[in-house]
Amino acid sequence: QVQLVEAGGGLVQAGDSLRLSCAASGRTISTVAMGWFRQAPGKEREFVSAISWSDSSTDYAESVKGRFTVSRDNAKNTVYLQMNSLKPEDTAVYYCAARPWRSRSAKANEYDYWGQGTQVTVSS
Repeated sequence: QVQLVEAGGGLVQAGDSLRLSCAASGRTISTVAMGWFRQAPGKEREFVSAISWSDSSTDYAESVKGRFTVSRDNAKNTVYLQMNSLKPEDTAVYYCAARPWRSRSAKANEYDYWGQGTQVTVSS
């Protein structure tokens, strides 16, 4: 079992930055692929970013490439999502997800564990 707790969301203006964190407990994330997803009101949950456990390789949705950076600190059992140059269309609930012992994925249904989400609101 992996428990995930996101933090760092908030209300910001367009162009601002936020750093989300996802703290894991229950097992080490050193062998866990981690993903970030988001869901805006009335929309499907969508992939944002993912980071592998084997080589920390990363993947990003086209809409956030160049603005968002995912990273992991296995010693702290935490994954981060640094979000720069935020836009109003980034407004959503952001979720982290875990996928033990397998490669990173952009598909939400391939993740086994999910956090409760943190709200990010970007005003124009």
